[in-house]
Amino acid sequence: MKQIEQNLTEGSIYKSLINFSVPFIIANIIQALYGTADLLIVGLFTDTAGLSSVAIGTQVMQIVNGLITGLTMGGTILVGQYYGAKKNRDTSETIGTMLCLGVLVSLLITGLMFILTKPLLNALRTPSEAYIDAMKYIMICSSGVIFITGYNSISAILRGLGDSKRPVYFIFVACVFNIVLDLILVGLFDMRAAGAALATVLSQGISMILAIRYLSKRKFIFEFTKENFIIKKDKILMLLKIGAPLSLQEVLLWVSFLFIAGLANSMGIAESAAVGIVAKFEVFSMLPPMSISYALAALTAQNIGANKPERAIKALKISILLSFICSLFFFAWAQIHPRSIMGIFKADTDVIKSGSEYLKTFSIDFILVAIKFNLNGYLNGSGRTNFTMINGILSSILVRIPVAFLMVVVIQKGLIGLGLTAPIASVTSIAVSIVYIRRLTRCIELES
Repeated sequence: MKQIEQNLTEGSIYKSLINFSVPFIIANIIQALYGTADLLIVGLFTDTAGLSSVAIGTQVMQIVNGLITGLTMGGTILVGQYYGAKKNRDTSETIGTMLCLGVLVSLLITGLMFILTKPLLNALRTPSEAYIDAMKYIMICSSGVIFITGYNSISAILRGLGDSKRPVYFIFVACVFNIVLDLILVGLFDMRAAGAALATVLSQGISMILAIRYLSKRKFIFEFTKENFIIKKDKILMLLKIGAPLSLQEVLLWVSFLFIAGLANSMGIAESAAVGIVAKFEVFSMLPPMSISYALAALTAQNIGANKPERAIKALKISILLSFICSLFFFAWAQIHPRSIMGIFKADTDVIKSGSEYLKTFSIDFILVAIKFNLNGYLNGSGRTNFTMINGILSSILVRIPVAFLMVVVIQKGLIGLGLTAPIASVTSIAVSIVYIRRLTRCIELES
């Protein structure tokens, strides 16, 4: 049987990054299509209120996804470091602990979302036409958090082991089921946002179950038996030490996005739908740099574990170059023909006009994330997650939110001003990260 693990501490860095990130990009494109299918199909079969409700609902659920992504990225880093150091027992114990932790966290999140959904929708100034649909969407999606966590945990473990190909299979299955179920529940049974949410939950559950069955029959470092699902105190402390700052960073980032959504909602339902649609397109624009940064984090983790920091620094420079080249395409598209982007989602004239206006300034961030994501990927792979958390808080909460308030409420620049907030926050994050990495590199050079 083919070995699942892959050593990222040797060979060509270009080849390692491309071989790792291309399947990851494919997986994330499929996942983005998976998420976008809800909005596309709801837009096709309902109205602007339906579009707004799913847009708002998915933005709220991104907080949950961010929390889970942060914790599972901690697993990727820890598994990668143990595997790079050839500590197979520690690797297996980390996987078992991570999966158990995922179940506990899922139950906690589901309970909290049932309590917080209404206050969140009120705080977001959700348009009255979209309120009920948005609430149904969030409540149903919250019921399936355990499936989201399970899929992300398994994918994160595989990436820590150097395997980014098999997650593609798992998310492809989920995407196919999601689209089919969307067409049935939204198109045939007219369930609107509730149907889209139910399709999401069911497809994620199917994907998670198939992933576990697949790996249990392959040559995998962890055996899916009852005896191995044990929480090891030292491993859970390490997972939380690395993953908790990442989770907090992701949650605060999406809280800032929700604040932006709230400002857009206050402008009207067309603006609300437009910002939601741009957020979906943004996911696609982020895929190359995000995927490459995840590859960089796994490569960095393994090389730090193998005591090869110079290889990790070289990989950082290559990752930024590759990401920047990819991001130019999305920036050019948004600048030259923004209306074509909005038209993909079958938006009406008012939504297209608002979205095109917002994209003109917001799309500047498509270029900047090519740098920001990879700086974070390198630092996360190095285990410097506390720094990335602090930097994330600085750029998201202390920069983006005040600038958004200034642009929209104080000087009333509308969607043009709102679009500028992301680039300004990214520039701040990049500057702080560069200063920190330079100091970190000097310290390593002095120690050696």
